Amino acid sequence: MGDDAQTAVSCRNVWKIYGPNADKIVGTPTADLPRVELQEQTGCVAAVRDVSFDVTEGEVFVVMGLSGSGKSTLVRMLNRIHDPTAGEVLLDGDDIMKLDEDRLREVRRTKISMVFQHFGLLPHRRIVDNVAFGLEIRGVDKEPREAKANEVLETVGLGGWGNSYPDELSGGMQQRVGLARALATDPEIMLFDEPFSALDPLIRRDMQDEVIRLQRDVRKTMIFITHDLAEALKLGDRIAIMKDGRFVQVGTPEEVVAHPADDYVADFTRDVPRAHVLTVRSIMRSANGDGEYAGDVAAGTIVQDVLPKVAEEHRPFRVVDGGQQVGVVDRTAVLAAMIEDR
Repeated sequence: MGDDAQTAVSCRNVWKIYGPNADKIVGTPTADLPRVELQEQTGCVAAVRDVSFDVTEGEVFVVMGLSGSGKSTLVRMLNRIHDPTAGEVLLDGDDIMKLDEDRLREVRRTKISMVFQHFGLLPHRRIVDNVAFGLEIRGVDKEPREAKANEVLETVGLGGWGNSYPDELSGGMQQRVGLARALATDPEIMLFDEPFSALDPLIRRDMQDEVIRLQRDVRKTMIFITHDLAEALKLGDRIAIMKDGRFVQVGTPEEVVAHPADDYVADFTRDVPRAHVLTVRSIMRSANGDGEYAGDVAAGTIVQDVLPKVAEEHRPFRVVDGGQQVGVVDRTAVLAAMIEDR
């Protein structure tokens, strides 16, 4: 993201502990006990432990972890479905824990929306009514809310389906309705809690592509929860790897794959084809008077994508960023990166 990007969401030392006297455990050595020991000694479960992060406007921030890592609890604290035991959750600098019920309700209706794994569509209402539901609650008149709902249905590829009912749609189409419903209120921030995990692989891939396309078109701030590393790498501008309620590593897909913070992250990324994630910037070398160049390659180009260019070219390529040369890449460097995946 650019250096001048504004922060949309901030979490500061956020905890969520379930059980008796949970607030007294926050920040103590007891809170660092393994989950089973903590529960045996205190009767409490620490779902999220001292998590801090910032998400900038227009960023896709993915939180990835196994079941029980705390990722879904974390995202549900961002709109106060769950209240934190301790810490701050800031939306555009405002602490949502300090909002009264009316203001919180307004934030949920206008500023932030959520897409769940289970579609939660109203079976007795038409698709257009499901999509317009948030606008209806907001008090928008029928004609403009249906117009907005039909516009958003076109955006997610469901134009013409507005008068159908949920049971007439496939699972993938129903999830598109859920996505349209979240978009209809024109929120600044969109939360996704494992929205595609119940879909079959082909439909899941289509929905991932849909999110990428939507982000290119509408540029929302998105916080996406998943247990699937491939999904995280595909969607995220940055990825947070979560384990036992804490962030183990936060970085770009390239950083997480190329420089795992510990053995836990390394185990996750071991089978990832590095050439499909690493960029030319990560394999380039300094320019040292190579003479004639075969052409230019953008520093952010994925290594896999530059292979056709270098395959039959003996001369090196200039690596450029913002119109300036930042390095050099050649066939040897690209092939070496490809070989590492074998």
